[in-house]
Amino acid sequence: KSANPQWREQFDFHYFSDRKDMLDIEVWRKDNKKHEELLGTCQVDITALPMKQTNCLELPLEKQLASLLMLIAVSPCAGVSISDLCVCPLGDPSERQQISQRYSIKNSFRDIKDIGFLQVKVLKAVDLLAADFSGKSDPFCVLELGNDSLQTHTVYKNLNPEWNKVFTFPIKDIHDVLEVTVFDEDGDKPPDFLGKVAIPLLSV
Repeated sequence: KSANPQWREQFDFHYFSDRKDMLDIEVWRKDNKKHEELLGTCQVDITALPMKQTNCLELPLEKQLASLLMLIAVSPCAGVSISDLCVCPLGDPSERQQISQRYSIKNSFRDIKDIGFLQVKVLKAVDLLAADFSGKSDPFCVLELGNDSLQTHTVYKNLNPEWNKVFTFPIKDIHDVLEVTVFDEDGDKPPDFLGKVAIPLLSV
């Protein structure tokens, strides 16, 4: 019930070798659970923004008199990685020892914002639902921690996919919940939901 909403949300988008340079933004209006309406869109050319500084942007929405106020910072990825199972960050004993020292009691107050990081090994799924007419699915897995999101590759035509990937997230809030969702890739259409599990960090 607001024409001047304030969200104050922070989202981290992690760009790797396959990065896109345009950030697409959509603003939607929701009347109830079933009815949604697109109010406007805008784009940000990431390559045109100065690196390693916070850019304050007022973005006009297409076909609207309204605008969005956003703070966007472009910086190299830190603390986030996707790797194969055989080269996971904690697999190296010397690196594990460095991490243990970094988060030891004597270094607790060296960097207050550096709470720690979470390493997740996504191995496989078993007996997924068949989402295609062929009796198979094209599953991929999305991991979300707070407003951070990473995903696996898609394994095509398989109900028992093996991803064998290692994901590393920086932890910003120890009360966050890791959400792992499996989707079926459906071409240009939105992916189909296949299943989900939620793991509170405090339960690990």
